[in-house]
Amino acid sequence: MESGNGSAVTEFVLIGFSDFDSALHSPMYFFLRHFSLVEVLYTTTIVPRMLADLLSSCPTIPRASCFTQLYFFALFGITECCLPTAMAYDRYAAICRPLHYPTLLNQAACVGMVGASYLMGVITGTTHSIFIFTLPFHGANTVHHFLCDILPVLRLASGSPFWGEVGNLAVTVAFILTPFSLIVISYACILATILGIATSQGRRKVFSTCSSHLFVVMLFFGTGTVAYMKPQAGSFRDMDQILAVFYTVVTPMLNPFIYTLRNKEVTGAMRRFMKRYLWSP
Repeated sequence: MESGNGSAVTEFVLIGFSDFDSALHSPMYFFLRHFSLVEVLYTTTIVPRMLADLLSSCPTIPRASCFTQLYFFALFGITECCLPTAMAYDRYAAICRPLHYPTLLNQAACVGMVGASYLMGVITGTTHSIFIFTLPFHGANTVHHFLCDILPVLRLASGSPFWGEVGNLAVTVAFILTPFSLIVISYACILATILGIATSQGRRKVFSTCSSHLFVVMLFFGTGTVAYMKPQAGSFRDMDQILAVFYTVVTPMLNPFIYTLRNKEVTGAMRRFMKRYLWSP
């Protein structure tokens, strides 16, 4: 509907949250947005198929679908391993090197770290899935897992997939043990800094936040490390599935509570939003 001599409106401007809280545009929340996206894609790769198989009396998956699931599982799994490292570095720079923070975490650095995380995921997913599915598969076709994971599928290949096992070990060290070590080092530096300058009340807040983050990190990386570095043996097959439930279902379920509901900036923004837009007369 036109008003006066003005032209017809063809588009609208969405203000969103930008008019009352610009704090959520910091590098930490740039990483968190991508981390949340990757977790959604990561669980979507696994959980819907898992739930469908639970309702099936004889769950099967075509070879092409198995390849696709393995590819995206590796892609998003490796990306999810890399992003928390960038987030831990952001917290380290903000607390331990506050004067250099704008330089260390400028837009180019943030985009570069996120881009490198996705790139590592794409490279790993592509190389592993192509390598595994170019191997010959004859006879056994029962995957002792609830998804097409790297090791369970690799162990069905004919012959001795030695180089596949070596490659899996290298990926585990590079993208699970190394990021976990960097995260622990970052938080150790943060705690050392806080212990030297903060009040007792401030210490309790930081310990609460750090302990929550580290709990989720240890749950995700710890179960992943055990799953991919334990000895190959039949008695461990059930353990594979139990561990996988933790790093594919439990940890993604806990992360929203740890990174948002326990985050004072996010909860503060939510309270201000509700006070301004929902509770105001």
